[in-house]
Amino acid sequence: MKVLVTGAAGQVGSELVRLGTETFQPIGLSRDDLDITNAAAVAHAIERWQPQAVVNCAAYTAVDRAESDIETAHAVNVEAVAHLATACSNVRAALVHVSTDYVFDGKSSAPYREEDDTAPLGVYGRTKELGERAARAGAPRHIILRVSWVFGALGRSFVDTMLRLARERPELTVVDDQIGAPAPAQAIAQTLRTICLATASREDLWGTYHFSAEPTVSWCGFARQIVEEAERLGLIEQAPEVRAIATTEYPTPAMRPLNSRLNATHLARTFGIQPPDWRPQLRAYLGSLRHAP
Repeated sequence: MKVLVTGAAGQVGSELVRLGTETFQPIGLSRDDLDITNAAAVAHAIERWQPQAVVNCAAYTAVDRAESDIETAHAVNVEAVAHLATACSNVRAALVHVSTDYVFDGKSSAPYREEDDTAPLGVYGRTKELGERAARAGAPRHIILRVSWVFGALGRSFVDTMLRLARERPELTVVDDQIGAPAPAQAIAQTLRTICLATASREDLWGTYHFSAEPTVSWCGFARQIVEEAERLGLIEQAPEVRAIATTEYPTPAMRPLNSRLNATHLARTFGIQPPDWRPQLRAYLGSLRHAP
């Protein structure tokens, strides 16, 4: 199965490209390879490669910067998705689009289901929600996979930020009232691969799904796991104290949902994908840093 992967230099896209086999043949395109905001370039690339599926891992994810960089966020998260959807529809390729928990306002007391009403709090969430609409409108053969709290080997994830700060400070203050589940990029990529292969033989899978890992935790709890494991592995000399604070004590340009939990039952029932435990993959990632140059 030939699959075009946009955002191939990012956390999830790079992991997906690594999963290539004889039956799953990803063609990875980074931002330097393809400007997805250019409709003609997108159409040309999909016409050239003739993929059976396109996985859109590209996105404008700078949540706070998006509040003042609305035009760019809209171009990448909305207009580009519309271009991909149209081009996919023209060659009958499936569009698999990665979205986010930020399409919700986080006010629910329960994990969000796919059919729950969206109510994004900021520009990033609004553009991602509009991108979902563009995917649905332009590509009848689409799957939207919402994910949250992604961490992986590339980019500047929360894990990398906490590790850097743990080396610089004796105390860290981290919000404790935002709850979610860290999502390993590798596990998301494996899920996307499973979805793509399933769409090659089935036409009853189209729609929206939620990916989630286990267990749920606050950002503060996640930070404590990171520094404790980093200390055990010798990545830092001594784990700093991680002090819990409320979101109101850490103002940012963009509001964040307090509840980022996603209900992944639909994904499990349809594809047999159970929520993975994120802790072993956190340990594996931190362990890999011991041998990094």
